[in-house]
Amino acid sequence: MLWTIAVILIVLWLLGLVSNNTMGGFIHILLVIAIIVVLVRVIQGF
Repeated sequence: MLWTIAVILIVLWLLGLVSNNTMGGFIHILLVIAIIVVLVRVIQGF
């Protein structure tokens, strides 16, 4: 489920970049949080 949330956030972030219609820095903060969580999970061995 964590991977699904991370992928959805990344897709939304990319769509925001393409459409240039983002919600300010909010989606970028969510993306950074998702990347950090995924990295922590990988380091811990899933």
